[in-house]
Amino acid sequence: MVHSAYDSFQLLANSSTRIDAIESYASTLLLSCSDGSLRIYAPESSAGDHRSPSSPAEFYSQVLELKKEPYVLERTINGFSKKPMLAMEVLKSRELLLSLSESIAFHRLPNLETLAVITKAKGANAYSWDDRRGFLCFARQKRVFIFRHDGGRGFVEVKEFGVPDTVKSMSWCGENICLGIKREYVILNSTNGALSEVFPSGRIAPPLVVSLPSGELLLGKDNIGVFVDQNGKLLQEGRICWSEAPAAVVVEKPYAIGLLPRHVEIRSLRDPYPLIQTVVLRNVRRLLQSSHVIIVALENSVYGLFPVPLGAQIVQLTASGNFEEALSLCKLLPPEDSNLRAAKEQSIHIRYAHYLFENGSYEEAMEHFLASQVEITYVLSLYPSIILPKSSFIPEPERYMDMSSDAPDLSRGSSGMSDDLESSFPHALDSAESTDLESKKMSHNTLMALIKFLQRKRYGIVEKAAAEGTEEAVSDAVGNNFVSYGNSRPKKPSKGRANIPISSVARDTAAILDTALLQALLLTGQSSAALELLRGLNYCDVKICEEFLQEKNQYACSLELYKCNSMHREALTLLHKLVEDSNSSNPPAGLTQKFTPEMIIDYLKSVCGTDPMLVLEFSMLVLESCPTQTIELFLSGNIPADLVNSYLKQHAPNMQTTYLELMLAMNENSISGNLQNEMVQIYLSEVLDWYTDLNSQHKWDEKTYSPTRRKLLSALESISGYNPEVLLKRLPPDALYEERAILLGKMNQHELALSIYVHKLNVPELALSYCDRVYESGQHSAKSFGSIYLTLLQIYLNPQKTTKNFEKRINNLISAQSPGIPKVGLGSGKNKLRLSKKIAEIEGAEETRVSQSGTDSGKSDGDTDDVTEEGASTIMLDKVVDLLGRRWDRINGAQALRLLPRETKLKNLLPFLGPLLRKSSEAYRNFSVIKSLRESENLQVKDELYSQRKNVLKITGDSMCSLCNKKIGTSVFAVYPNGKTIVHFVCFRDSQNMKAVAKGTPSRKR
Repeated sequence: MVHSAYDSFQLLANSSTRIDAIESYASTLLLSCSDGSLRIYAPESSAGDHRSPSSPAEFYSQVLELKKEPYVLERTINGFSKKPMLAMEVLKSRELLLSLSESIAFHRLPNLETLAVITKAKGANAYSWDDRRGFLCFARQKRVFIFRHDGGRGFVEVKEFGVPDTVKSMSWCGENICLGIKREYVILNSTNGALSEVFPSGRIAPPLVVSLPSGELLLGKDNIGVFVDQNGKLLQEGRICWSEAPAAVVVEKPYAIGLLPRHVEIRSLRDPYPLIQTVVLRNVRRLLQSSHVIIVALENSVYGLFPVPLGAQIVQLTASGNFEEALSLCKLLPPEDSNLRAAKEQSIHIRYAHYLFENGSYEEAMEHFLASQVEITYVLSLYPSIILPKSSFIPEPERYMDMSSDAPDLSRGSSGMSDDLESSFPHALDSAESTDLESKKMSHNTLMALIKFLQRKRYGIVEKAAAEGTEEAVSDAVGNNFVSYGNSRPKKPSKGRANIPISSVARDTAAILDTALLQALLLTGQSSAALELLRGLNYCDVKICEEFLQEKNQYACSLELYKCNSMHREALTLLHKLVEDSNSSNPPAGLTQKFTPEMIIDYLKSVCGTDPMLVLEFSMLVLESCPTQTIELFLSGNIPADLVNSYLKQHAPNMQTTYLELMLAMNENSISGNLQNEMVQIYLSEVLDWYTDLNSQHKWDEKTYSPTRRKLLSALESISGYNPEVLLKRLPPDALYEERAILLGKMNQHELALSIYVHKLNVPELALSYCDRVYESGQHSAKSFGSIYLTLLQIYLNPQKTTKNFEKRINNLISAQSPGIPKVGLGSGKNKLRLSKKIAEIEGAEETRVSQSGTDSGKSDGDTDDVTEEGASTIMLDKVVDLLGRRWDRINGAQALRLLPRETKLKNLLPFLGPLLRKSSEAYRNFSVIKSLRESENLQVKDELYSQRKNVLKITGDSMCSLCNKKIGTSVFAVYPNGKTIVHFVCFRDSQNMKAVAKGTPSRKR
């Protein structure tokens, strides 16, 4: 026996006659005896009141349940039945007593006068009453009859069906009837009489059909009870296995009570339907359910099985370790005891959890800890090796009160069992456990169970903590002053207040949970899960977790811990150390992962927006090893380039050039003019040092190029943010002519630049390339189109003039520039004016030269110049002819011919004049065609005009104005271009004036 669900009490002893049937009505017992009499027994305490109630209301004002006390005979009705009574049933909703003897009779309660007798039921052996619809079905031999109560004194026959064999047991199941006939069960359709087989019955015991409160059925198959639905389909709730085949079964939730030959058996209705209690009673004739009491009728005595209070049963079950059954009984406690129910369920869950935990069922134990809604600190106290942060808001876990402290109504009364279960309570917080037990508590399985418990609790706790932080942030926005959350939680919401208007229990609980969860994850080898925890919103205690992670050599988790708490300097310091250890020849034994400089860069990307100085400080550690990635970091992080440059200039000057180069290569627009100028100055300084070194060794050659010089030349040509005047002053007077030429070009001193290319460097190709760049850049207006090539022609034709006083002209140019004036492209108005004057002088000189020599004079410009000492042999005529042949389409032919000396042979000018004349002839032809087309188009327009003027419009007396809708008559009129719409001229004029006034507003459609 697991526990006592019912207390057995003898209600009636030593009856003078054999009891055939029994029923209860309110607090009285109705016994049908073998002599045909009906004997009414009442409780001994109320037996003195012999007055019969005058009405059912008065009767029910008395006690409605059987009392747990001896019963005495109150009155006897002789001749109640002529034959032995087979069954009796009280129909409470209709205040009737149904009796099955010779036939079925109905008696009105409480006076028991006969209301109706169904004569067709004579010889019936089984019946079933449907109280909801008032339908009665009974079986007689191989016939089944259905009657309906008409609400008065009579019953109306509804249906009659034939069945294959004699019915042994029957019961309504919804609209149908389940019949136990011979050796099988069938479902009879009460509408059409169709039969459907369910399954065979047992071979030993007769069929037994029991209706359940849920509407389902329990069908007996020897000693097995099978559950089926109203259609006879098997349910999957399992099977009730009785000790022997029961003769009768009654169901009183949560138990099923079976009448066996030698005893009464009580089993739970929960799978696997265990045996709860056995009541030894022999020669039992009837088993009856009456309210909450089970009536057991023997031949000459009656016993009552009174239910033990649920609270006492729960205490018994918990004490015996049957926690599942105890929890199921808790759900049956009445709704008004909801607080008591919750307390008992929590206590049982905790006891059950401890029991499972001590027996190695860790995950199941955590399920019950979850169900008990116990604080996480209580569960974590089972894991003494896990270190938890201290909290001023959350008290130390205390042992939960024993169930013996529950309400007094939990006492068993006469159950005979003690409620004191203190000795059975597990002492989970006892720190004096053995070493083996401690190691068991920290085993892999126990920690895995703890992880699942904490993860399931985490969502709600973290959500509350986040909501609390949001509330504090809102309060802070309206002016409240906060006390810092603590040194271990920087950058997180404050954990307390000066006046503590908001509790911090939620965040303290979250800190305890996350700290324990992190340790459990790492102790079970789940490093990836620990990283995921740290990367999301978490409340891990920094100090405890930092020490734990260092002890376990969990460097990746340490970095995430620092990062989530905005401890970036500590994280970067650790990461730099790990990178150095990874690159060392003897890395530490605990370093299992290789750390690279790229990891530092990746970390710095997340800090660029909040702490640029920290980014600059630690980027110096990886700038040399990963220059490109570091520059990309500066660019993607939107760190000011001037700030980066100044920091590099102070802390890593050797990387300043690399930074500027990479930055310029990645995004030219991202580098300012100052930085461009500084980069060029750095290049120039290195080139000047290189030149000085070679010149001192007499090894300087103008055509020698170092990598830095190539970078300088490329920078001078490609970028425009530097100051060419300042750079020009730094150049030596007798070297670096190519750089000088580029700078002069930036200053628009084209003649000087071309003179350097031609006479100093002796590289005409560079001069031609220079002209092409100037021409394509569109610096010249249409008036001086192609004049840059004419300038080069003059240099070729007058070499001595262009080289004369070359150095002096450059020095004058430099001295003319103010040292404080910015670069040309971005200079002041005076600088622009000065340069414009010089350009105007050059162009004016060219125009003067051209104007002095005509095409018909036969005298070239070369003849008017001063005769040089070398004579005409100094003219670079072959270069002139080559230039004219290659760039004939960009040079003004007339001006170029005026510049040529008269001894120039025409055959040498064929590459120039041939394509030039062809182009001119083609242009002439094209313009002639265009002129002809324009004249033809003009004639067509005139013809169209004349044809339009020939249109005739006839005005009749019916002609109407389209604007005022009045007749035109003899008034002046106007005609619209379509030739059909006519209006008064006055209306037309007024409409035009209105359009002028309302211009810009949408016109209304007429």
